[in-house]
Amino acid sequence: MAELFIGTSGWAYPTWKPDFYPAKLAQTKFLGHYSTQLNTVEVNFTFRQLVKETTIQKWIQETPAYFRFGVKAHQVITHIKRLKGTEDFVSRFLQTIEPLGNARKLGPVLFQLPPNLKADAVLLEDFLSIIPRSLPAAFEFRHESWFADSTWEVLKKHGTALCVAETEERVTPDVVTGPFVYYRFRKPSYTPEERSEMQARIRDHRAAGRDVYAYFKHEETPHGALYAVELLRGVGKM
Repeated sequence: MAELFIGTSGWAYPTWKPDFYPAKLAQTKFLGHYSTQLNTVEVNFTFRQLVKETTIQKWIQETPAYFRFGVKAHQVITHIKRLKGTEDFVSRFLQTIEPLGNARKLGPVLFQLPPNLKADAVLLEDFLSIIPRSLPAAFEFRHESWFADSTWEVLKKHGTALCVAETEERVTPDVVTGPFVYYRFRKPSYTPEERSEMQARIRDHRAAGRDVYAYFKHEETPHGALYAVELLRGVGKM
């Protein structure tokens, strides 16, 4: 059976007390508790800074063997250089997260493109040519011009997943382009019917042999974390 990883984007939110975190739990112990309930987390602060090895070693020590860290690629790659001339910085960025890979705790690296970056299949092809084939990578496109067969073909060629992001403004087509699927559920709330449909989609992917990574977003309330627990328990065991 394909593997299933479900979690949230970030974990250091005191507002999740007491529904997800115990009321008196110290924030320094959040990750350890989180990893008893969910089996992956999407790290977003790597978008703004290169993570220190001491920090990564702390993450590794505080989480069980099956836990995975999805990592958002640095903004220098996606928003400042906009995928052009990034080879040196990509190498530097990947070196910082290498300890996660060595510990077998590295999930996909998410390359989230800016909303004003329009489709350019040649740009995407050139960029993916410098990414190690062994790196699990996913792309989130936020300009609708990317939602086309030419994009899917480039992703498939390089074994790269399409990030299926759901927001109030936009829903990415649910197209499979890689050996795993990557969901970002960003809407403020999901009805029981919508959550049931999520379970059905994920079951289909696992039945087809595809690993699944799915992340909910909610900093202000515990809803995202609670949705994630419900989905993980409803679809599979850790």
